[in-house]
Amino acid sequence: MISYVKGILGEILEQEIVVEAGGIGYGIQVPVTVLDRLPGLGKEVKIYTYMQVREDGLSLFGFLNRQDLLMFRQLIGVSGIGPKGALGVLSALSPDTLRMAVLSGDAKTISKAPGVGNKTAQRIILDLKDKVKAEDILSGFDKEEEDGSYSDMTVQSGKEAVEALVALGYSGTEAAKAVRRVEISEGMTAEDVLRQSLKFLAF
Repeated sequence: MISYVKGILGEILEQEIVVEAGGIGYGIQVPVTVLDRLPGLGKEVKIYTYMQVREDGLSLFGFLNRQDLLMFRQLIGVSGIGPKGALGVLSALSPDTLRMAVLSGDAKTISKAPGVGNKTAQRIILDLKDKVKAEDILSGFDKEEEDGSYSDMTVQSGKEAVEALVALGYSGTEAAKAVRRVEISEGMTAEDVLRQSLKFLAF
């Protein structure tokens, strides 16, 4: 099992990238939404992967953080959706947009993905509504630092702010959207994040 591939970004194709690690070029299929978030060619990148094993070969599907990989795994757990279908959904909708749609029961947004009709969109909502949480939308705060560790304080402040907004009566989707708009820096408390988030919700 390949959990992640860390190496030099060698190629960017239409829906696939090649990452060179240990003298091997790994072809990794990625959603279109990942392409504009990649570093430049020749730069180091870390891709979290899911490996599909089939009789006719192996395929790697990749994402920039663990939460987006989890979203992909949850999608392929829905009846009738395989890795290719899940990749199509996550190319049409970013993982956070999909999470928000699931939380709010928005089948119309999900059905915009290619090959996904209203019936399949409803099935996705039904299967994932108990698995997706508002704080998962804060996956963007899980940014790895140069030393390879994670800023737990930053993540925690964001999550606490979401919980506070939900307690104030906002939906999980509204709360997460507002908190994601705040540039959370080291040293900011949950109260600081909450105060700035409320400014975005005032409009």
